[in-house]
Amino acid sequence: MRKWSRKNSLSGLKLRSEMDAREAEVLRSLVGAVTGLLSDRADAAPQDDLAALTGLRTGNTAPPEDPRLARLLPEFHRPEPGSPDADRADLNSALRGLHEPDIIDDKLAAGSVLLDTLPAQGGKVVLTPEQADAWLNALNDVRLALGTAIGIDADTPDQLHPGDPRAPHLDVYHWLTWMQDSLLQALAP
Repeated sequence: MRKWSRKNSLSGLKLRSEMDAREAEVLRSLVGAVTGLLSDRADAAPQDDLAALTGLRTGNTAPPEDPRLARLLPEFHRPEPGSPDADRADLNSALRGLHEPDIIDDKLAAGSVLLDTLPAQGGKVVLTPEQADAWLNALNDVRLALGTAIGIDADTPDQLHPGDPRAPHLDVYHWLTWMQDSLLQALAP
């Protein structure tokens, strides 16, 4: 992949890069996996008769069991230990039920924009600033899910021993990080 560049045109600002077919396939697969996880989570939301009557959507009230989804859909409220609301699991449950459907919709929309603007066989990628924002969000979600799946934390070295089964995945994680950083730099005035 080439570094993102910023070009002004008659139709406005465009962000450009180029990706080979293998890179496009890997990115398409990763985004598809994350959007699949999110879609499954949305589909698993319980049906609420009151929500159906009022038109208000509700989502799952329990946090996800899958660690990747838990990273993408974290708790809304993290009380300080010993605070009066430290044992208020009902607060997170209510907030999750109200807001998770919209959060998932936004994440799915970002993934959809990335997939729609990514040439299937690789090639030139040209984005508007709005599409670039969607790419940044989708790339972030993929990085969070991948990082959780391979156990990246503050102590993870930049390179793993070649025999470590996580090593190729860490290389992909670094590639996604570079892509996201390059796009952010191109967006900056």
